[in-house]
Parts: sequence; C-alpha cells; structure tokens
Amino acid sequence: MIEVKTKEEIELMRESALIVSKTLGILAKEVKPGVTTLQLDKIAEDFIRSEGAVPGFLGLYDFPNTLCMSPNEQVVHGFPTDKPLKEGDIISIDCGALKNGFYGDHAYTFAVGDIAPETQKLLEVTKASLYVGIREFKFGNRVGDVGYAIQKYCEDHGYGVVRELVGHGLGRKMHEDPEMPNYGKRGRGKKFVEGQVVAIEPMINMGTHRIKQHNDGWTITTLDNKPSAHFEHDVALVNGKPELLSTFAYIYEALGIESDEEHEFRQQQLVL
Repeated sequence: MIEVKTKEEIELMRESALIVSKTLGILAKEVKPGVTTLQLDKIAEDFIRSEGAVPGFLGLYDFPNTLCMSPNEQVVHGFPTDKPLKEGDIISIDCGALKNGFYGDHAYTFAVGDIAPETQKLLEVTKASLYVGIREFKFGNRVGDVGYAIQKYCEDHGYGVVRELVGHGLGRKMHEDPEMPNYGKRGRGKKFVEGQVVAIEPMINMGTHRIKQHNDGWTITTLDNKPSAHFEHDVALVNGKPELLSTFAYIYEALGIESDEEHEFRQQQLVL
C-alpha cells in the first residue's frame, strides 16, 4: 500500500534528503586517489550525526556501515574498506539519513581523478536517465512509465539495465511501496498518487544487465566485470508534478560544476 505524505511530512522528508545531499557534497571534495572508502564512511557518519540525524543504512538489515561504497564493477551494496581508491576508478556512494522519523536516500557515482572516456559516458547517460525517469513521475502515470523511459534511454545507448535491483517508495521506512524498477512497459503497474514519495535510482551497466551476488550476502557486481553506475534522487508528487527533495547541487558546488538539470523539478527555490 502506498503511504501518502502530508505537506508537512514531505518537508520533513526534504530535510532528511538534504542532509544526505550535504553529506555527498562533503564527500565530493574527499573522493581522490589514495583515500580509502572507510575514511569516507567515517566522514559521512560524523557529519550526519552532527546534523541531528542518524545514518540510515547503519544497522539496517544488519548492514555494518554508514555508506554503501561500490567501486567500478560493483553495482550496489559494497562495503567500505581500507583499500585506497586509485586514479581512473569510479565509486558509487549510496547514503541514507533518518531524522524526525523520516528517511532520506540518495546516491551519486563519482569519478576518481581522470577516468576513461567510455566510463565517463556511462556516468553521463546513467545520470541523464535518472531525469528521464523523474519526468514520468507525474499525475496520471504509472510505475511502468518511469521504468520504460529509463530502460529505453539506456538501452538505446547500448547499456545493460539491472533487473534484480529497483527503486522504491520512501518515508518512515527506508523501503515502502511501490517498487520502482528501471525497466517496464508503459501503462503498467501502480498509478501514482498525490503526496507519495519515491526513490528513483537507475543502476546501469556498461555491458550485460546480468549481475552476481557475492558470498558476503551484500556485494553485487556485474556478471562481466564491466563498470556500473548508480544515481538516485528522492522525489515527491506535488501538485501532480515531480518535486525533487534531494539535490546534487552540493556536489556540483564542491566540484565547480555548473548545471541547471534540476531546475524543472523544483517548485520552490533551493537555498544552499
């Protein structure tokens, strides 16, 4: 059952989402060759707690860390380690925060130094597909409309769309109804309703869409060991339109990137 949020609850969710956004912005300055993902995990936990929130992933389903850190061929759910990042890596950082009883859940795939052009293209297409999907999260549409849009966009670029891992509803629980696959058929699935909040998160592979789960019960990698990218936003349905609760603006500010990609999805001004 879809849990509809009031306007007041959506604003509380925005606060949680923006704590995650700020966390990713802080990490953007620290992602560089030589840093370990365990170091980044500690930075994230300290900041989230300083904001009066608690890490959303830590202890959730017994996950042992604040961040899911998934480099290169890892798709999602990787553990932070003491292995240093190196030039040319990519690293997907998925982060959650819980404050005022509501979760924020938000992800970005970072380049570590200079990366191969074909890997950069994967990141660009995956992030663009996120907004392609968000555009379909509107009154009158259904879950399949979002999944179809993401799938078509990515497959038209020759990439594999992961089937086994999906986005989800978000609220007082990290995972609520409905599931939000990144593939599907138009007009299929649950109809979107005013006041619902979802996490839309394309997980896109450079090669095959097929994946494998490791014996640790968490780590997911591509079957062909080619790179995978992951981007995620929290989105509310407000006045029949998608309203971003999270933002990449803190990341872009840290990296000196100018972008207006989020403008069409903001019904109110974001103040950094």
